[in-house]
Parts: sequence; C-alpha cells; structure tokens
Amino acid sequence: MTISGFKAGIFHQRYQYKSFEPNLINLPWLIDNAELIMLLSSATIKLGELNAFSQLIPDVDFFIKMMVTKEGTKSSRIEGTQTNIDEALQKEAYIDPETKDDWNEVQNYIQAMNQAIESLERLPVSNRLLKETHQTLLQGVRGKHKLPGEFRNSQNWIGGSSLADATFIPPHQESLPDLMADLEKFLNDDNSQVPPLIKIGIAHYQFETIHPFLDGNGRVGRLLIPLYLVSNQLLSKPTLYISDFFEKNKGLYYDNLTRVRTHDDMVQWLKFFLEGIRSTSESSIQTFQRIIALRSEVENSIISLGKQQALAKQLLAYLYSKPITDANDVAVELKVSVATSFRLINKFLELNILKEATGFKRNRIFAFEDYIKLFR
Repeated sequence: MTISGFKAGIFHQRYQYKSFEPNLINLPWLIDNAELIMLLSSATIKLGELNAFSQLIPDVDFFIKMMVTKEGTKSSRIEGTQTNIDEALQKEAYIDPETKDDWNEVQNYIQAMNQAIESLERLPVSNRLLKETHQTLLQGVRGKHKLPGEFRNSQNWIGGSSLADATFIPPHQESLPDLMADLEKFLNDDNSQVPPLIKIGIAHYQFETIHPFLDGNGRVGRLLIPLYLVSNQLLSKPTLYISDFFEKNKGLYYDNLTRVRTHDDMVQWLKFFLEGIRSTSESSIQTFQRIIALRSEVENSIISLGKQQALAKQLLAYLYSKPITDANDVAVELKVSVATSFRLINKFLELNILKEATGFKRNRIFAFEDYIKLFR
C-alpha cells in the first residue's frame, strides 16, 4: 500500500444513517511522497535531540510531571473543559465547586497517563492497555456510565445531537473486534518496515476514526502517541506531548483527520502530524533549556540564606513537582513546624521565588510563578 494510494474506507448504509467503515491498516506500506520523507527526517532528528537532551537533565522526572499536567489540561481542553494549568496544579480543597468536574477530568487524565507509562513495563501498547487507561480516565467523572474500560456495544457519533444530524458516524459496533485487533497488530508488528513516526501517525488517525469507546476517545487517542514513543524506545522518558500543538491548531487537526476519510488523503494528515512532532520536540527542548536557566538562577539566590540553605534546597526540590502549595503542605513535606515553614516561605517571597496567589491573610497559597510560566 502506497501512502498516496491509501483508501480510507466506505460509508455503509445502516438503518436511517451511514457509518464509516475504515479499511484495515496492518499492511506493507510504501512512502512515495518526497515532501513527507523530508518532514519525517526533520521530525525524527528533532525528536532524537529532545530524547538526548532529556537524558542530560538531573531530576528530569520532576519536570515530566509538569509536562503531563500541561498535557492533561490541553488534551481535555480540546474536548471542551476549561481547567488551566494553574488550576490543575492546585489541590482539590481550593477548587471552585462550579469548576470541579473539569478539574477532576484533568486529574484523571494525569493519573491515566502515569499509570499507562508504568504499565508499559508489563504490557505492550495494546487493547488491554488502552482499556485500562480508559477506565482510569472516566472513573467518577462525566462519562462514568459510558462503559469505562470497555469498547462500545452501540453506535456512537461525532457532532450533532443524534445520528440524524451527526458530523461523522464511526464504524458499527459489530466491526470493532476486527478493526481493533488489526490496529493492535499494526502497532506491534516488529517486522514492519514502516518508520515509527509514520506508524503512530497512521495509528492515531485510525483510532480516532474507529472511535472504539462511548466517551473519551480523543483523550485516549492522543495519549496513545507518547505511549507508543516510549514503548518503542524513540523516547527513554515520556517528554513529548502533542496536545498543545493540536489545541493551538484545533481546526486543522479535525480538518486533516476528516480529509483522510473524505478524500483518502493520508499524506496531508501525516504532514500535519509530523510537523506537530517536530514543532513540539523543539518547544520541549526550549522548555528544558529555560528550566536549566531558572534552576541556576534560583539556586544562586538561596545562597544568601546561610544556615537555612539546606532546608531551602529541599523546598526548591519540592516546588519543582508541586509549584502551587501552602504552608501546611510545606511543613509536612519538609518535616518542620508550620512556623518554620512560614519563615522559609517568607524568605522565598523576599527573593521573588514564590508569589502569594490569593491576597488573603489566612489560608494563603503560594506559587512558583516563574516556573509555572514555562508550561503555560
């Protein structure tokens, strides 16, 4: 199958509607487009640079936590939630009840991503892994009654209020076993000559087209991308998250996915996808560079704290993974009294490392603002 000659599938007449039945993708593929080959080379090189760079950074796991939080907010925003990264970083007690549903969905995404990455030690990227991830994603939030952890057993649709006015109707539920088995084989075919970035680009399109769950398909489909990159050792750590690129180019994201189905144009989708990989890799490298510069700056500034310097270093390490906090949490983390915690926080306020985020005299929250800015 040439990329240019790809046939996406057919619209099949059902009772009062037509569902799109995609063709199988676990085939020998041939890349026959020169522009696509150039973009593939550029994206692969930039992703390799990101991987090498991330391996040189001490305590990189702290910063990956922030990247996952950003990914959770961006991927969820594509689906309509309004939580931003500042809210996502706060603990539940400080969240407005009116926005708690959105906040919970983002927290579920973060938990689902972390669990899925850990699960790669015992599972390949597989239907089982996707189902486990989906179950975590929908636990206790909107969609909790839509078969968490199970492929759908009824017809779903995208856009519109019903099948009658839907923008797109995915394949009938009877097709799911064969389609998802084919996708799983495609992702795990070690003998395939398809370059990994082309493979995951095709797989993401196919997953979104199949839409195997009743809810949460977009989030699981985007989460599939870093899982595949880590599983296939293109990344040693999960340091690339493409949802920010998709969210900034939301119209193009949906238009290019749709164009594959309507015009068999896999080439255009893959161009967009590879540019997303290249652009996101470059952005992630820049973020790491800014983290290194900021860390050097704040570590130099706490030298002035003298005897408190050792405790200040502990607080800094904590702030890299929890950049919005309060005095009680700091006291627990550093195993000091609340009074000592407040004194240390006040020193960080004087040094402009922390900023008071509430304006209250009591129940104050403090933010490592310069650090959070790097992920907005």
